[in-house]
Amino acid sequence: MASQTTYTIGDLAREFDLTTRAIRFYEDMGLLQPKRTGPGGRSRVYSARDRTRLKLVLRAKRLGLSLSEAKELIDMYDSPRDTGPQLRKFLEVLAVHRRQIEDQMADLQATLDEIKAHEKEARALLARLGEGAASPGKAA
Repeated sequence: MASQTTYTIGDLAREFDLTTRAIRFYEDMGLLQPKRTGPGGRSRVYSARDRTRLKLVLRAKRLGLSLSEAKELIDMYDSPRDTGPQLRKFLEVLAVHRRQIEDQMADLQATLDEIKAHEKEARALLARLGEGAASPGKAA
């Protein structure tokens, strides 16, 4: 497939483990711009550029970016502008998402600590009742 310069929607769907509906959605969002061929332009032919853009969209999603943020960043790379503004924008977006994930991790850690405290308390109560600290699902 590496020597192929164009792709069908099925090719991309298989390669990236997506539904064709998802790929059409990305097209509707302006992230992909396949050429139309066949009767009434019903067939889509995706270029290597579209494939690269799709790969970048999926990477952006894994980083937690919205599709509009992904489109903005990807479109910047298509423009003839200097790379400085694109890199600064990318760093800003990444910093925001890093902070969000760090906040989520802190919330999860606090929840985990609370669960551990409740477990400790429940085990202590069981021990005082003389039942030992049997694990859930095991006979005491």
